[in-house]
Amino acid sequence: METMEKVVYLDNAATTACAPEVLAVMTQALSGACGNPSSHYSVGYEAKEFVDTGRAQVAKAINASPAEIFFTGCGSEADNWAVKGTAFTKARQNKKHLITSAFEHHAIMHSMAALERMGFEVTYIKPTPEGYIRPEDVEAAIRPDTALVSIMMANNEIGTIQPIKEIAEIAHKHGVWMHTDAVQAVGTIPVDVKELGVDMLSMSAHKFNGPKGMGALYIRRGTILPALILGGHQERDHRAGTENVPGIVGMGKAAELAKEEIPDETFRKSRMRNYMREMIEGTIPEAHCNSINVYTLPGTLNFSFAGVESEALVMMMDSLGVACSGGSACTSMDLEPSHVLKAMDVDEKWLHGSVRFSFGRETGKAQVDEVVKRLSVAVQRLREMNPLWKDEANG
Repeated sequence: METMEKVVYLDNAATTACAPEVLAVMTQALSGACGNPSSHYSVGYEAKEFVDTGRAQVAKAINASPAEIFFTGCGSEADNWAVKGTAFTKARQNKKHLITSAFEHHAIMHSMAALERMGFEVTYIKPTPEGYIRPEDVEAAIRPDTALVSIMMANNEIGTIQPIKEIAEIAHKHGVWMHTDAVQAVGTIPVDVKELGVDMLSMSAHKFNGPKGMGALYIRRGTILPALILGGHQERDHRAGTENVPGIVGMGKAAELAKEEIPDETFRKSRMRNYMREMIEGTIPEAHCNSINVYTLPGTLNFSFAGVESEALVMMMDSLGVACSGGSACTSMDLEPSHVLKAMDVDEKWLHGSVRFSFGRETGKAQVDEVVKRLSVAVQRLREMNPLWKDEANG
């Protein structure tokens, strides 16, 4: 904890700190609800009350019914369940074609790849150069044997928000199920499953100041999805395993708090993002912003810097006391250029030097000023160590 206090933390799209109110209810559950929620006696009923409360809070945050919320171990599990569960269900109807975008989170990309190895077909929709999926491109890809359309609500690297409502309407017009990975969206922007019209939606608690290792899948009433984890009768026979009581109650509280804060936080984070963009563009030459200002998450900013490598820049920033990421935290050990930027046909000049900054509840103007100052130092040092940059600069 001592190290974290010294670091300017701008990687909230990777994970967020637990809110104090969340820690309080989790501590209460850990110390008071020692029973198994499936047990039929008083101590078990007490634990079940915590689970029911958390489920109701998560449901309310996205305008769902508690009966439509199924808890998972993380957002990636929810994505796997939605994609593979749909594929296995629809395969019995000879529907073995799925549609997704070319710049999804790897939980979706790898699930789709696994299904391809099993004989399913997948169409990957290419985003526009600005980072959006066009509904008409999705409709053009739908076939009679299409089982699922899965498009993320907000991109985890550049923050662009997709037209999920329109895409869901197209999918349903053709009798196709619709899933959205809303891990980056829930708790950050308003999410209303009834308004969106999706059949399934994935979310993750640690993205909105809840606990790690806790996710959920919204499954619209009437959508029959098989269980991938078998065993007991938990989650109404949809996911076996004793419920994570403190995790569930923590996720519920975090969802409740996040929804209340969205209006104020959207305004504040948007101002911080726009201010930081102006500071970077006015301070550091050869910098390219990969995040546009419209239909974008308020707290996500992605920049590329010519003449530097993402991994080197992230490590240099860490040595200077700033936590950020080279694209997505889930691919931070990957030396390949961002698949998101490649899908957008970003120029080769900008592919290797991308860094994502993402703001949280504690991010303020003074922190942004300090980060840009340190960023300028880091970029200059790395360029000085790059012989190719020197040659280019000299002519």
